[in-house]
Amino acid sequence: MKDLLRKFPTTRLRRNRLKSGLRSILAESDITVNDLIQPIFIKENLSGYEPIVSMPDVNRIGENVLKSELQKIVDVGIKAIAVFPVIDEKKKDPLGSEAYKQDNFLNNSISKIKDLFPELITIADVALDPYTDHGHDGVLNESGDVDNDLSLEALKKQALFLAKAGSDVVAPSDMMDGRIKVIRDALEEENYKDTVILSYAAKYSSKFYGPFKDAVESAKFFGNKTKDTYQMSPTNKLEALHEVAMDINEGADIVMIKPGMPYLDIVSSVKEAFKIPTFVYQVSGEYSMLKSAIANGWLSEEVIRESLVSFKRAGADCILTYSALEVAKNL
Repeated sequence: MKDLLRKFPTTRLRRNRLKSGLRSILAESDITVNDLIQPIFIKENLSGYEPIVSMPDVNRIGENVLKSELQKIVDVGIKAIAVFPVIDEKKKDPLGSEAYKQDNFLNNSISKIKDLFPELITIADVALDPYTDHGHDGVLNESGDVDNDLSLEALKKQALFLAKAGSDVVAPSDMMDGRIKVIRDALEEENYKDTVILSYAAKYSSKFYGPFKDAVESAKFFGNKTKDTYQMSPTNKLEALHEVAMDINEGADIVMIKPGMPYLDIVSSVKEAFKIPTFVYQVSGEYSMLKSAIANGWLSEEVIRESLVSFKRAGADCILTYSALEVAKNL
C-alpha cells in the first residue's frame, strides 16, 4: 500500500474542488446579470396577462401592465429586453404590411418603453411572421415560397420605423440574403448611424421553435409548412460561418446563433473565427422542455443555470432566455 501511495501522481485536480470558495474563484465560466436578455411578448388589445400554455410561467402582456413588468426586469439589474408583438389578427395580410407602418402597435409600444425606461436597451425583431396571414418571415412569390428581394424592401422599411420609434437595436431574424446591407444602408441614409444591428446570422430551420409560434399567435396561420428554403439546415456547420461572415461584411455589429444548446458547436466556432460580439437564443422549445422536466420532478431547478453556463463556456457574450428574470433574482 505504501508503495502505491508513493507512485500516486502529485497532481490532484480534486484539491481545487474541495471547497465551494475555491470552486467559485476558479470558475472559468459563470453567469452574471449582464449576460441575460429578457424576451417579452406584448399583445395588442390585451388587458393584464394571458398565459402561454406551451411556455410555463411566460405570459403575453397588455400595455396596461407593461410598466410594472419592465420595472421587475430593471429592478433585478437586467440591462436589455427583446420585444415581440402579438398583433390584432385582423391586421395580418399576405404582405405583412402592418409591420412597416410608423404608428403600428409595436412601434408605439417601443416609444412608450423608451419614455418609461430610457436606459433599458430595447431590441426589436425585424421579420414579417407576426404580421403575415401565412406565418412566413417574408413576402411570398407566385409559387408560394418566400421571395428574397421583395422581402428586403419590406424589412428595410420595418427596420427604419423601429429605429425611429427608439429601438436601440434592430434584430433581423428573417434570414433573407443581403438584408443586413439593405438595412445598414437605410439606417445610414436616414441618420440612424448609432442604431445597432443584431443579426440572427445563423438561424436554423429548427423544430425547437414551436412554443414561440404559439406565443406570437402565428402557429394557427403557419400550419405544417416549413421555413427550410430560407433558414439554415440543422445538418450544416460551415455554412453558418459563411452566413456570419456575410453579415459582418454587410454591417452587422453583433451576431446571433439560434437555437442555443443544440448548436453549441456553432456558437464556439463563430466566436473563435470572428471574435465579434456573439449572442445566443435559448429558444422556446429548449426553455419549455427544461421547465416541464422541472415541474415533473425529473430535473432540479439548477438545470436552468447549468444550461446557461454552457452558452458562456461555448463563447456566447449574451443569452436571450425566457428565464432571465428568474435567474437574475437568484444570482
